[in-house]
Amino acid sequence: MLDDLDRALVHALRVDGRAPFNRIATALDVSPQTVARRYQRLRAEVALRVVGVVDAHRAGQAQWLVRLTTSPHTAQDLARALVRRPDTSWVKLTSGGTEITTIINTSTNPGEHSLLLRDIPRTSSITAVSAHCLLHTYLGGPRYWRGSYSSLSEEQVRMIEQPEDGAKPQAASSQQTYTLSATDHELLVALQRDGRASHAELAAVTGLAPVTVARRLEDLQARGTVFFDVEIDPALLGAPTQALLWMSVAPAHLHSVATTLAEHEELAFVAATTGPRNLVANALCSDPADLHQYLAHRLGSLPAIHTMETAPVLQTLKASGPADAPAQRAAARRARPAESR
Repeated sequence: MLDDLDRALVHALRVDGRAPFNRIATALDVSPQTVARRYQRLRAEVALRVVGVVDAHRAGQAQWLVRLTTSPHTAQDLARALVRRPDTSWVKLTSGGTEITTIINTSTNPGEHSLLLRDIPRTSSITAVSAHCLLHTYLGGPRYWRGSYSSLSEEQVRMIEQPEDGAKPQAASSQQTYTLSATDHELLVALQRDGRASHAELAAVTGLAPVTVARRLEDLQARGTVFFDVEIDPALLGAPTQALLWMSVAPAHLHSVATTLAEHEELAFVAATTGPRNLVANALCSDPADLHQYLAHRLGSLPAIHTMETAPVLQTLKASGPADAPAQRAAARRARPAESR
């Protein structure tokens, strides 16, 4: 588990993943050196990462939530193969280790859905496939799980949000899309590896001047095309029990139910999808009893939810950013029994 300062730092990075350490330090009332040391320790010991993430909708991309059923002895290998692909995120082993759930990011052109139309059907170890297009995300992406941002006061959040020049960022239109250039892609690949990379480091990767990198990044953020996520094991924040909830809701009540669920502290992700189960959520709870309490009482009190399937998450192999070897090693260390360490 993390201590109070660790949790405050995670919350601060949720507010602004690229906020300078001195601004975070002022808000937390500690020294910049203390913030820097804590950040480096969390990176090394629990694989915390800040990653730049493209908002698929604003970039004109489509996202598919795919469930793959496979034989038990091939699930791990197939999941690792999906982890290595640049067009996947959120690779999870669920339902006893025989099911893989992943998000596939594609072009809106159906002819370019190579993983969905060609690669997956040719994989002999896969016994069942269901693909659900994400239609609207109510919680997730730039809107984070509340369990990861309950440590700072409103005043501290304002101190971290405030840019150096005092200007407030402009809100992007919810309908606005933006076509990424080749340079944008290079910049975003670097930010997916390290969302806190300096302008000089990003300039070295893209071949642009640091001042140009700063302008491009500012523009992408202002448009809402890129946001910064914080990857950390939710168990460290008090939620080791995780499950995907697949729900069927009457269309007339879909928006109302999804909006209600987006306010639940137990959920980190809520989205409307295609398919017979048209609403999916990711629940994070302290233990199985806590999950049961949530399902039986909070969700059970919503009559518009007709049916629900609960799929326990056994392991998350990939989150928002690309596969990271140090992160995977840290995850493997945490998964080992204490006596084997």
